[in-house]
Amino acid sequence: MNISLSSEIEKFIESQVESGKYPSAEEVIAAGIRLLEERERIYKGRFEELKKEIMVGVEASERGEVVDGEMVFSELQQKLQQRRNQSGL
Repeated sequence: MNISLSSEIEKFIESQVESGKYPSAEEVIAAGIRLLEERERIYKGRFEELKKEIMVGVEASERGEVVDGEMVFSELQQKLQQRRNQSGL
């Protein structure tokens, strides 16, 4: 596989190798790919959690268990204002 890198990325990779953090450019790239893989796993896991939370809300709504949005935001604003008053902001 051939990959073309911008001069900025090449300089970054070289600086990482020169700093002694990595023994080669390949190791720098591999570390970057491992971080990308980890980020993707985290995002996928969070997406699955959000889908489950949405289904809980949909099911609650279908049972008639709903809360007025304006009331919720009003309560949140009141709590925020109370915290501001308590902290002296």
